[in-house]
Amino acid sequence: MSRKWVEKEGLHWVERGIISSEQYNQILSLYEDKKHAFGMLPLMGSILVGLGVLSFVAANWQDIHELFRLGMIVALMVALYAGGELFSRHGSQRLGIALMALGLISFGGGIVLVGQMFHLIAYDIASFIVWGTVGTLLTYFYRRRFLYLISILIFTGAQWYSVNGMHHFSAVAFGVMLTGLGVYLWKHQDVLLAWCFSVSCIIQAIMLTVSQDWKFLWWFVSAMALYALGDWWKNRGTGYALQAVPLIGAFIFNIAAVIFYDVTREGDFRHILPEPSYFLLAMTVLFGISVAGKIKRKRGITAFEWILAVPFAFLPAGADVLYLLTLFFFSLYVLWTGYAEEWRCKINFGMVLFIVASMVAYGKLTWAFMNKSLFFIIGGLLLFALSWFLGRKKKQFFDQAEGGRRHD
Repeated sequence: MSRKWVEKEGLHWVERGIISSEQYNQILSLYEDKKHAFGMLPLMGSILVGLGVLSFVAANWQDIHELFRLGMIVALMVALYAGGELFSRHGSQRLGIALMALGLISFGGGIVLVGQMFHLIAYDIASFIVWGTVGTLLTYFYRRRFLYLISILIFTGAQWYSVNGMHHFSAVAFGVMLTGLGVYLWKHQDVLLAWCFSVSCIIQAIMLTVSQDWKFLWWFVSAMALYALGDWWKNRGTGYALQAVPLIGAFIFNIAAVIFYDVTREGDFRHILPEPSYFLLAMTVLFGISVAGKIKRKRGITAFEWILAVPFAFLPAGADVLYLLTLFFFSLYVLWTGYAEEWRCKINFGMVLFIVASMVAYGKLTWAFMNKSLFFIIGGLLLFALSWFLGRKKKQFFDQAEGGRRHD
């Protein structure tokens, strides 16, 4: 929580008699009024100086001797790392970590420049794996989110380069990321990092499926494996972050299945269907692992979330209708659990999902025969109506909940 938030909300607490003025001042004293602007000035100055030096060096790069170029790259990295360590030890944590991050970035840039200078040919992404490993080690040593996020970007970008530039998926890079950054996440239980880790895993799972020319439904095995892992995570907030991204991906797949399915084409899903026996066996095993984790954590009701992963595409007909019903059932489930838990964020998310499902249904049913101008007008009115109705229901619910607490 920030000091400004405590100042604003604390006054309301005093007015309602929840805390006294003395307690309000005591709570406020726990939050230092830091002068962020002064902390940012050295960082901005160092960035501007660095940009000036880089622009000068870049303009004269071809005229500099190769060994001198190499020395400049090494000197830059050493200076940034040493400066980061110095500032971190003397209390300027933000500036120190910023310099460390610049040192990590310069390390990757140095790899590229050295390869260009000596005309080295890379047949794999080993150099990028080393770069990401260095970032992971720095993350463990300094325990900072910023370094973790940069390391995630390095591994994800390296995988993208491997798939698009070298036409193969690097299992080593993915394994190093899972081992290094996954273990760090398990130890520190950070929700933001869990979201970013999950997004990277899902993106790389898509790259794996596409690069290996697998039937796309195999992606669900990778996504739901990550989802099942979230059920065994010891911290619920972090586990929820790990599971949300696979569920969002599955929800988007269901939308695509509804929109692009054409009942007039026989076997419309055939090009994405894997071998049923192996696929269904893998999904059944993952479902069992997930449910076991849910039961152990006493969250058995959340097994309903697996409805998004039901492979209706194997059915000979009616898959689009079942996928559409799945969108509605899941969005209503999110709304219901949000109201049951009095979790405003989850209620808002459920409202968005329900509105999206409604618009998908409206578009699927009316696009082929309705006048396009009328289609957009009615669709806009329907969107406004749903938004107003759901927002009104949410407001009534929280007003009643607040009134009940005051009555108690």
